[in-house]
Order: sequence, then structure tokens, then C-alpha cells
Amino acid sequence: MMMIPRKKDDFDIWGDMFRNPFFSNTEGEIMKTDIKEKGDKYEIDMDLPGYEKDNIKIEIDDGYLVVSANVDTNKEEKEKGKFVRKERYVGSCSRSFYIGEDIENEDIKASFKNGTLRIEVPKKEEKQEIPEKKYIQIED
Repeated sequence: MMMIPRKKDDFDIWGDMFRNPFFSNTEGEIMKTDIKEKGDKYEIDMDLPGYEKDNIKIEIDDGYLVVSANVDTNKEEKEKGKFVRKERYVGSCSRSFYIGEDIENEDIKASFKNGTLRIEVPKKEEKQEIPEKKYIQIED
């Protein structure tokens, strides 16, 4: 069987449909994430297939947990041959989640196994001041 790239003018309903900007949420496609509430913490599971642990960075920035990852583009350039079709992502991506301003780096635990990044974030009680009720007087 020989792989032949399709010409630009060929009709491909599925290829044309998925190239539509409506279907191209790149970050969501690359970093699919599940967040689960478990007792006194949140577990965040993020799919990062093809990424190396050393190319993933997790930081807290102004109350946001920021996860960034990149795929080494130099590795792709070293391969010989001409791509007929290229669908796998190469480059950098990131996602962020608001976790509150009281969480410190030391409070967060992370592990990476089989292409899945697991981050455990403790729940902290929000300090909420109950606003005093103020009534508006109705005039005659």
C-alpha cells in the first residue's frame, strides 16, 4: 500500500470539517484535563502524551496554577524523510486554573506517569466576610 497525499482540490468532507476553526481548540485538544474533588484536596489529571517530565513546568502565579509543557522541536527536525501528513503537536502549550491566593508551592504535589500528569492541590477555606445588609428606605 502506498500513501499518497491528497491534492489541495480533492474533496475530503472529514478533513475539511475538522480544519474548521470551530473544531480547533488546540489547548483543549492537547492538554485534556479532569479535575476531581477528593476530601480535603483536588486531583487534577492532565493528559500529556509524548511529553517528557523535564519539559513540563508547574508554577503558581498570582493565585493561578499554571502548567506549561513543550515538545522538543529539534528531535522532529533530525528525522529524515518527508511528512505526508503531520497531526501530532510540536511546540509549547499551557493551561491555568485559579486555585486561590493562600496556596503555596510546598502545598502542591505532582507526579508524571505514562503520559498523565497528576497534581494534588489542597482545599483551603475561603476567607469570606459576610457583608452587612443595607436597606434602602422607601420614601412617601
